[in-house]
Amino acid sequence: MAAGKEIRGKIKSVENTKKITKAMEMVAASKMRKAQERMRMARPYAEKVRQIAANLSRANPEYVHPFMVEHADAPVAGMIVVTTDKGLCGGLNTNLLRAVTNHLRELQGQGKSAQVVAIGNKGLGFLNRIGAKVVSHVTGLGDTPHLERLIGPVKVLLDAYAEGKLSAVYLCYTRFINTMKQEPVVQQLLPLSARDLETGAPGYDWDYIYEPDAPSVIDELLVRYVEALIYQAVAENMASEQSARMVAMKAATDNAGNLINELKLVYNKTRQAGITKELSEIVAGAAAV
Repeated sequence: MAAGKEIRGKIKSVENTKKITKAMEMVAASKMRKAQERMRMARPYAEKVRQIAANLSRANPEYVHPFMVEHADAPVAGMIVVTTDKGLCGGLNTNLLRAVTNHLRELQGQGKSAQVVAIGNKGLGFLNRIGAKVVSHVTGLGDTPHLERLIGPVKVLLDAYAEGKLSAVYLCYTRFINTMKQEPVVQQLLPLSARDLETGAPGYDWDYIYEPDAPSVIDELLVRYVEALIYQAVAENMASEQSARMVAMKAATDNAGNLINELKLVYNKTRQAGITKELSEIVAGAAAV
């Protein structure tokens, strides 16, 4: 019964794996609720700062912030790639990195190179493997994003754009749609255009009194606006990560159950065949006597 013993070992191994994937599914479900709540709590602030930035951009057109100035002739573009630190979340990172690779090819087709900021260990490893120029990175964010850890690495690209060294800055992350669906997004972060700042509501041109002056207020506001976009992207990516991990672990648990049933069926057939063989040998021996 060597074959039967081997099958029993496989069944035990798969059962242990099933326990692990089930536990990971439950943990991901718990973290998913917290990540979704954090993501939804960040949205009102992002929408409000977007509305204020849109109002101020219309109210003071004589001052143009560096983030709204185009540098189309610059030979380099910047990309902020937001991925996860850990795997076991289905095709979440694969789909995003495929979109990033396609965008890098488009930039190469335009004769431009790219400087990349990697947020997340998976993206950092992939970008290093393909030979992309990673100017800064941050990993090990945990389950809660902290803006003070994000803005340092990202500021490298923001300052380079303000100095006119970059033609554009793109933000790449996975947008949370629902528990079963997340989509990769590559959106232009800089330059900010009036269309990007529009909120969709009927606009009114208000005049404002700025203290101490218009450049100080608008500079600070647009920096906060860009920070809000980056934080929201990381929050969306974390919610997508936990949702994708929960779905992937549930699928792994279900597949482990199906595999256990198939192995048990093979084991029973093997055991039945062994019993039948032994009975046949006993009957044959009795008949020979």
